[in-house]
Amino acid sequence: MPHYDVVILGAGAAGMMASIEAGRRGRSVLLVDHAKYAGEKIRISGGGRCNFTNVNATVDKGRDRFLSQNPRFALSALSRYTPEMFIAMVRDHGITFHEKTLGQLFCDGPATQINTMLLGEMRKAGVTMVLETEIESVSKDDTGFALRLSTSSVTCESLIVATGGKSIPKMGATGLGYQLAAQFGLRLTDTRPALVPLTFETGALDKLKELSGIAADAIVSHGKTKFEEALLFTHRGLSGPSILQISSYWREGDAIEVDLLPHQDAGEVLRAARQATPRLQVQTVIGSVLPQKLARLLGDELDMTGMVGDFSDKKLAQVEQKLKAWSLKPVGSEGYRTAEVTLGGVDTRDLDAKTLGARDVPGLYFVGEVVDVTGWLGGYNFQWAWASGWAAGQAA
Repeated sequence: MPHYDVVILGAGAAGMMASIEAGRRGRSVLLVDHAKYAGEKIRISGGGRCNFTNVNATVDKGRDRFLSQNPRFALSALSRYTPEMFIAMVRDHGITFHEKTLGQLFCDGPATQINTMLLGEMRKAGVTMVLETEIESVSKDDTGFALRLSTSSVTCESLIVATGGKSIPKMGATGLGYQLAAQFGLRLTDTRPALVPLTFETGALDKLKELSGIAADAIVSHGKTKFEEALLFTHRGLSGPSILQISSYWREGDAIEVDLLPHQDAGEVLRAARQATPRLQVQTVIGSVLPQKLARLLGDELDMTGMVGDFSDKKLAQVEQKLKAWSLKPVGSEGYRTAEVTLGGVDTRDLDAKTLGARDVPGLYFVGEVVDVTGWLGGYNFQWAWASGWAAGQAA
């Protein structure tokens, strides 16, 4: 039966990085995945350009940008494997890139360049990879782990679980990592789709469906948490970066609040129109600063018709409230089918922050999305994958 120093389950971002670092240390490494190709989520990320990191995914700025029952857990790995370190690897491979917005770095060319880079580093590190191979069982004894695979059986000293979460099942996502955590006595936090479009009940959708395809700059809030990015109306509800971001904080039964005129004084716009163009309909005034269909919907919701010149200060304040704090109550999300990541996972209380090793199971490690660490949209989750994979690869 073949024996390896390290076996890694999952050939995604975290697993590939872990294999590279373990291999560089001279460890014999086997990387196993049931998919046909390695790094499939890398390939489709960033619209095919791979938003491979965020320059703000640092210990200082990242403190509030990773969600977890223990948000500080991620800081150890992030402090030791920084965005600059991954960027250096990208530069060494001649991959050109650009900063899009808010610190997000994208390849100038196709995302497959990142896969090619990682696969090349794996080859140099002597990593063995087997794909289209199912993990049928895992057991442990005093000497290490025994794995029964669909193609063979292997043993190893250290086992790194990098199987990801439940998001995008069509890409092969499974709950294997959570099953293994439970098998070895690790606790799990509740999981739910994150970075996902939000949906509405039928009555609200009937009103919103005419807006499908319309985008607007907005500040979307849930309690004290707010994101200023684009909002997109869809035939199911709301999407766009601001909605994906707030979805990680939103819970069923909660409302979200939308400021449709970021950094604009809506009251001043309305009062100026009342003074300068008093015979304009109020919906026409709203339509001068927002898409026409959206303006009509807001006017209908307010049930206020007539010329803006006839509006009292009180009625104008109601219009301003709708423009600056439009309250909407989603009923759900599009679920794991379209979620970019899974919120929750292996409880960080049972993991060592420095090594990602299980505290009570020597030789067992969990990295990447399977752990209860979820970053903001925009390269944060990739940086967590690189950093956590690197940390485990240094220790396993």
